[in-house]
Formats: sequence, C-alpha cells, structure tokens
Amino acid sequence: MTDRRPLLRAIFDAAVAAAHPDVVLSAHLRPVPKGKVICLAAGKGAAAMAAAAERHYLDTLGLDPSRLTGLATTRHGHGVPTRRIRVIEAGHPVPDEAGLKAADETLRLAAEATADDLLLVLLSGGGSANWIAPADGVSFAQKQQVNRALLRSGAPIGEMNVVRKHLSRIKGGRLARAGQRAAEIVTLAISDVPHDDPSAIASGPTVPDPSTLADARALVAKYNLTVDDAVRRALDDGRNESCKPGDPAFSRAQFEMIAKPKASLDAAIKVAKDAGYEVVGLGADLEGEAREVAADHAGLALKAQSEGKRIAILSGGELTVTVRGNGRGGPNQEYALALADLLKTTSGIVALAADTDGADGGAGSATDPAGALIDQTTFAKMKSLGLDPAAYLANNDATAFFSATGDLLLTGPTLTNVNDVRVILVDPT
Repeated sequence: MTDRRPLLRAIFDAAVAAAHPDVVLSAHLRPVPKGKVICLAAGKGAAAMAAAAERHYLDTLGLDPSRLTGLATTRHGHGVPTRRIRVIEAGHPVPDEAGLKAADETLRLAAEATADDLLLVLLSGGGSANWIAPADGVSFAQKQQVNRALLRSGAPIGEMNVVRKHLSRIKGGRLARAGQRAAEIVTLAISDVPHDDPSAIASGPTVPDPSTLADARALVAKYNLTVDDAVRRALDDGRNESCKPGDPAFSRAQFEMIAKPKASLDAAIKVAKDAGYEVVGLGADLEGEAREVAADHAGLALKAQSEGKRIAILSGGELTVTVRGNGRGGPNQEYALALADLLKTTSGIVALAADTDGADGGAGSATDPAGALIDQTTFAKMKSLGLDPAAYLANNDATAFFSATGDLLLTGPTLTNVNDVRVILVDPT
C-alpha cells in the first residue's frame, strides 16, 4: 500500500508556510513615523514577526536603527536573532516569571510613546500566557493557578480568555490605554482563534472587549474552577472591568488580521486536490471535545470508503480536552488517538492532526510534539505491542501511546500559529 505520510506532511507544511511572518507581515507595515517605531510583540510568532519588522524598517526603508526599539515576548524555544527589538522567551501554556517581567516592561515602553511615535503591536497565538500582568491584589502564583485550572477545564479558548482579561493589567484593551499618547497604535495579528475574533487573539490587548466581569464570574462557576479568594475579589471589583468601545484608548488604534486559519486551510486543500483527492472541507473554525469530533470524522471517512470514494477530509479550528486522567498529550494527539481506536480494523484510511505552531499541549518545551499521524503501521504496532487506545484515552495519555508506536509529529517551533490542521485521507480498498 502507498505510504501517504509524505503527503500528509506536505499538506500540513503548506498550511504552516502560508502563515509565516516572513510571508505575511511586510505588506501591512506602516510608513516610518516622525519619531520612533516602538515594536511590542507577543506570542509564538512574536520573535519571527519582530525580525521581519526589523528587516522591513532597517533594510528596506533605511530607518536609522536608533529610531527602532521594542520587546518581543515569545514561548521558550521560539526566539530568533534580532538587532534592535529585544526578545524574551517566556512560559506557555502556564506563565512564568519571564513573562511577568516582560509584560511590565511592555507596559512601560507603551507608556513612553510620544505623539510622534508609531506603537506597532504584533500578536500571535500564545500571547495571553506570554504577557502576564496580574490585576492589583492578585499574586503571580494565583494567576498561574487560574491558568492551570482553565487548561484542565475543557473550556474553549474564547471562554478562557474572558477570565484572563478580567484578571490582567495588559489584556482586554489595557495595552492600548497604556500607549494612547502615541501618534498611532497599529496592531497586526496572526489569528489562532475560531472566527478570528480580534478581542480573543492574545486576549485583545489593543481592542475593545465585549465581555464583562459578570461573564468571567459566570465561567468560574460554570467550570467549577478552584480559585483563591483574592481572584474572586478581583472579579467583583469594577476597577478590573476591561476597556469597552468608545474608550479614548482606541481613538488612534487600528487593527489588522494579517494571517487567518482559513488561508492556511485553503493552502492545505490545494495540496490535497493536486494529489488527486476530492476534498471535503469542514471549515477553519471547528470547536468541540477532541474525541467527539474524531468520532464524527471517522464516521465520514468510513462512509466515504464504503461508497468507493477517494477523499481528503480537512478541518481547522481548535478542539479541547476535558482532562480526567494524569497522562500527557494535547487536543490533536487525543483526536488522533480516538481515530486510531475507531479505525484500527480498517485499511486505506490515514490521518494527521497537528497544531500549526509546532506544539500540541505539552509542558511548554520546544521539543513538545506538534501532533500525531496514524496509518496501517500504527495499527500493526498497536497489535504487536498489545496497546489499547481506549485505555490511553481514559488517562488522557496520547503522548505515551504515540511515543510507543513512533507516530508523534515532531516539527519544533514553526514561528507562527493559525490553529490546528486535521487531515484524513481515504482511499478505496
């Protein structure tokens, strides 16, 4: 049987390449201002975005280096060399001290902007955890605990960010408030959220926030989150309400989305079509519990195969996992593991599920897996080793399962982030 792994990887790589900062950023950068360009970046693509901005201003436009400054805060292992914009590597998904210090410095740099300066804010997925500035009265340890509770709750990213925004001094429009003396605040963002909501990307530090303190309190109750009393007091304090439309902070603020999950999914679809597959596109905004979505997709694949069709099922979005076990993994690995359990007696169906940032769940290391692949070799290995995928699912231990079968997808940091890509290739048997 033909090895489809190279094709699966080519489809994934096309999605990532379409959203790389080197490809998408320069066309959106503004002209040189009268004063300085102050670049503030956060997220998994922050350092790569900052480096691309440097090349544009210093090399293409010939800006005097003394007029370019800033700070890029990115996940550990995602840094790249820069000349004028300092790079700090910080914790993700759980914030750390480096992110705490970086957020304070970011707010300070924003506040220093004058009426001649361009405040250039570059955002990508992961910025919420990288910029950690707890609200007054909430300790760093308490904020970390809230993040851990949210990550285990199964809440979609949009709901997680509602809580985060109301416990922060930088999220929910507050960075724009800090930098509102600038001539212009321009935010360029790579979207990692379903439906590309500006207020959800890195928790919307430079845009109005439609959510409220009451919404955040309701989510704490909905997911029965264990939080300290200081956190509850902060969510009851009207001074922690996020910035709303009409706030003077946004009078000179602009926001542009420079890369969206749909564009990356379209690039992936083209590769699948060029390989001769009829494409079933399920959209770039899927949400839901990973194993439940996998069950739906396995059903589509089995039905197509029973009808003798040769199809590629592609989807994006961001799935969630409600953690009940003590294993390791992420939503893409859990999706792939659920597929492996459902398809283990079949042939002619292969799949890949991975996060375009190169890290699916994990412990915040640059060596974390991006996701996993499954095909006939996976099923054979399962059988020879006596592995029960259902047992690994029950313990949320997809990483251990795919470590044993040799099917983890290890890409390292991709330096961008437009959410997940899931591919199922179905060939007639």
